[in-house]
Amino acid sequence: MRIMTGAELEKALLKSHGRSWDGVAIPRVSVDDLKQSAIDLFKEKAVESDRLTTEDVNVENRVLLENLHLYDNDDLVRATVMAFYKDPDKWVFGSHIKIGYFVTDSDLRYMDEIHGPLIEQVDRTIDLVYTKYMKALIDYEGIQRIEKYMFPREAFREILTNAIVHKDYSSNNPIQISVYEDKIYIYNSGTMPPELSTTEKLFEKHSSKPHNPKLATVFFKSGMIEAWGRGFEKIREACEKHNTELPEYNIMSDGVMVLCKPNAKYMELLRDNGVIRENERIVNEHLTEREKSNMANIIEYLRDNNSIDNKVGRELTKKSSATVRRYLTKLCEIGLLESSGTTIDTIYTKVSEQ
Repeated sequence: MRIMTGAELEKALLKSHGRSWDGVAIPRVSVDDLKQSAIDLFKEKAVESDRLTTEDVNVENRVLLENLHLYDNDDLVRATVMAFYKDPDKWVFGSHIKIGYFVTDSDLRYMDEIHGPLIEQVDRTIDLVYTKYMKALIDYEGIQRIEKYMFPREAFREILTNAIVHKDYSSNNPIQISVYEDKIYIYNSGTMPPELSTTEKLFEKHSSKPHNPKLATVFFKSGMIEAWGRGFEKIREACEKHNTELPEYNIMSDGVMVLCKPNAKYMELLRDNGVIRENERIVNEHLTEREKSNMANIIEYLRDNNSIDNKVGRELTKKSSATVRRYLTKLCEIGLLESSGTTIDTIYTKVSEQ
């Protein structure tokens, strides 16, 4: 026996009558109060995904919403307001997304909040995370330059839309995305069905049981989610394509925390990028502007090569053997290079690459 909270009691009573929390009417909002750009975005995505036809969407807004079963008699339901109202927090507090960049768990460097209709929040959040919060590292396949991200965008999109659709909005807590240099956490309030209590079970074939069925209908018709529990299969496919580990789901009593880890290649590039930054710091701190200018071609060469000798140095600088030896000796003194001898044939190796 335990005491049920007001929100729990409301959901239990609604369930006993075959209704859902997101299907409750909000009497004071009319179709004219909804954001037209959000409705237009829904129509565009629905037609693009072949979930609706052009004829289906070329109707008055009220007819469209009625056909989607987003009315309760003459009143719009909560799902409609959350999906299309310009500021759903006014009616359902916590209907937004918080993003923060963390250096450590206690060191938050900067943050943003994404507000507005839920149907618009997905693309805005993904664009912000992949431009401001997540660093793209550069890799090469032959001569082709490729940007590598920590976690596949397609998988991140599925995780985010799942969080929006399955969230318990009665908790009044926003979805929280914590981005680190080498991992991402995504948290949303809500619970999973008892039979889906582990990461392994989530990635097995299962039926779809959305916490907010009417909101799920909006996102399904827009083509942003699947109706048969295939979202996890799409996450698996994206992770396999990019050689990335599957995300880990920590299912708690008050919510779900998803941990997204980078793949091995990204971590390799991240370490290399750290080495480059450290070498740049050494050069900037210990060489004069004139020395940096004289050794510019050598320093640039060492960005992509682990070692150098006097012959290569002469070709790069067009200087004498004695001058190049002096340059390379200076780079040894400041800790960028290390040599095993003093002859003209000596190989100088980057300290960080040994």
